Formats: sequence, structure tokens, C-alpha cells
Amino acid sequence: MAARSASGEEAGSLAEVIVSENESFEAALKRFTKRVQQDGILAEARRREHYEKPSVRRKKKEAAKRHKSR
Repeated sequence: MAARSASGEEAGSLAEVIVSENESFEAALKRFTKRVQQDGILAEARRREHYEKPSVRRKKKEAAKRHKSR
């Protein structure tokens, strides 16, 4: 059984858009890209593109925290 997120969707699932018969491809593509953006799929892929050591991850997190508190 897959884990579910707070929104009720399966964790790690792909974005899915159901296209109705009278919907244009462009409209469906626009909905799909919006869904991918909301789910953060591309941001997650960029983040995981290269391995990041835990120490580097901590330093980035601390820097982001300092930058946010300004």
C-alpha cells in the first residue's frame, strides 16, 4: 500500500489529467503543466538530479533559514 499525502494523493505518483472529448489538446496540456507545477515534480527532480551530501544539505538549509529571517 502506498503512502498518501495530506491532500489524499499517493506519494510519488505521477501527475495525471483526464481529457474530456470536447477539450482541446492545448487546454489539457495547460492543466497538466499547472498540476505538475503544483505538485512540485520538476523542483523535486532538479533537487535530486545530483547527490547532495547531508552536510551540504544542512548548510543549504541553514543558509535558507538565515536568508528567510532577514
